Amino acid sequence: MKVDIQDILYNVEKPARYLGNEINSIHKEIDEKTIRYAFCFPDVYEIGMSHLGMQIMYHLLNSKDNIFCERVFAPALDMEEQMRKNKIPLFGLESRQALDKFDFIGFTLQYELSYTNILNMLDMANIPLYSSERKSRDPIIMVGGPCAYNPEPIADFVDIVILGEGEEVTLELMELYEQEKKLNYSKEAFLEKAALIRGVYVPSLYKVSYTEEGCISEFKPLKDSIPTQIKKRIIHDLDNVYYPEALIVPYLDVVHNRIMLEIFRGCMRGCRFCQAGMIYRPVREKSVDKLTELTKKLIDSTGYEEISLASLSTSDFTQLEEIVRHLIDTYSKDKVGISLPSLRLDNFSLEIIKEIQKVRKTGLTFAPEAGSQRLRDVINKGLTEEDLVNAVEKAFASGWSNVKLYFMMGLPTETDIDLLGIKQMAQKVLEVFKNTPKEVRAKSINVTVSTSTFVPKPFTPFQWEPQISQEEISRRQALLSDELKIKNVKYNYHDSQTSFLEAIFARGDRRLSKVLEAAYRLGCKFDGWGEHFNYSKWMEAFESVNLDPDFYIRKRSYEEILPWDHISVGVTKKFLIKENERAKEEKLTENCRKSCSACGINQNFTGGVC
Repeated sequence: MKVDIQDILYNVEKPARYLGNEINSIHKEIDEKTIRYAFCFPDVYEIGMSHLGMQIMYHLLNSKDNIFCERVFAPALDMEEQMRKNKIPLFGLESRQALDKFDFIGFTLQYELSYTNILNMLDMANIPLYSSERKSRDPIIMVGGPCAYNPEPIADFVDIVILGEGEEVTLELMELYEQEKKLNYSKEAFLEKAALIRGVYVPSLYKVSYTEEGCISEFKPLKDSIPTQIKKRIIHDLDNVYYPEALIVPYLDVVHNRIMLEIFRGCMRGCRFCQAGMIYRPVREKSVDKLTELTKKLIDSTGYEEISLASLSTSDFTQLEEIVRHLIDTYSKDKVGISLPSLRLDNFSLEIIKEIQKVRKTGLTFAPEAGSQRLRDVINKGLTEEDLVNAVEKAFASGWSNVKLYFMMGLPTETDIDLLGIKQMAQKVLEVFKNTPKEVRAKSINVTVSTSTFVPKPFTPFQWEPQISQEEISRRQALLSDELKIKNVKYNYHDSQTSFLEAIFARGDRRLSKVLEAAYRLGCKFDGWGEHFNYSKWMEAFESVNLDPDFYIRKRSYEEILPWDHISVGVTKKFLIKENERAKEEKLTENCRKSCSACGINQNFTGGVC
């Protein structure tokens, strides 16, 4: 049955979030053969519509005649109130039909603090929270994305976890489902067959045991036919994998309202704190010819006036100058601008930024990550103060006036001396601006320094390290706040309580599902939003299920069975241990293009640098 929402839209702040008929959205006729897939983003429309993965999977699934993929976002609080008041279940934007009528509901896990939103969305759809409580007629709940590499905290709520890049494996699942539906369909039989597909993890087919201390003692499949280790999936050839030639153009402004042109996947750098740099290996690039072809089609189909070259480290793209020059030469006459996120200080090209500023000058963002050279070596950042000086010299001489510097706080072995190095770097930037000739520099300078708290993540060399206490985080933030009271410098920092929770769920186990449910029942949702986050309710949830949150941020031994040890991303634990030891010795490891560090990825995957 179609949901009638017209009347309640007059009572919400942004009704355009819920219309579902934007330019390039897709609508299909539905019959008994249609496989219905809801792509759910557990946050509001403006954030979800900025997610490139959603655009790719939405258009990929809808390119198949027998699949209808619709979008679902977490309703804002005003819309949720209206929907619950009027007994309107959560629905797909395109058809406005209730989610319990769908075959699959897939959530993307981009951030640990979105987990309560997943429970809220299931509840709003009248779907039981726990997989064990759902019947064969209920939709199959899937998750994927970066946080899915340790899905254990939400494993009890989901039926299927997709590990790795989803284009091929999701279609394989849809094909299997179509075949099973033609037979005498059994959800249990389907899940057992799905578990044999590489990149598919079915949590209900595994049993976890714990020691008296709360550590994992054993993790094993319930049947001999189920694999003991689940390997991620990757796309080997980015030129031939599906990429949309049209993007949905929203009616209202969203976080990233532009063309997102993916230029490569993976990262060659090996920063020891960075999960993305490990889980997305190996590096694979798109060709300039393919990017040129896609750009024309995307501009023609959307009318956007900005192109963002998307990757983990854009300036590491081997053909960056060539593609930027092409885009400028071809589209500058139409005032189409180029943005380059993820620039590295050590290969910051003056020529490229001069090309970009011909159309539109934006702020520059750099991420030194640590204030001292010693600590940058510990984390294997591979940057020097000289790199920063050279980069801002070029930028200021080209007229830039806004510089953002990102750092992490609480990194392993960090001291106050390292922290004060952040102040010294900010002062150095101001000094470089002052020394830039007045005839070429801007009239004024703005330097924004931001610090986030280190969160140890799975599949990184620092996955065994503790997170510093909230009291220590607050002390260090106060220290920097005092030291950075400098003219033309602004200091921002991340809330310590949300970082604490992020660290808990990043390295958590299945027992946390009870905490999530308890927190949700207490009213927790939109926990990544400062105005909605309620720390006391979270602590009440932990207490109600008798779990100590500090247990999850502690230092771990190399011998301990980690909640994600049954998952393989290709990078070996042996390599991660070696890198952790090199960090203690303050030794650098060269990037993948200079020297193979034997991370293990080329034993399981090929392509790109490997």
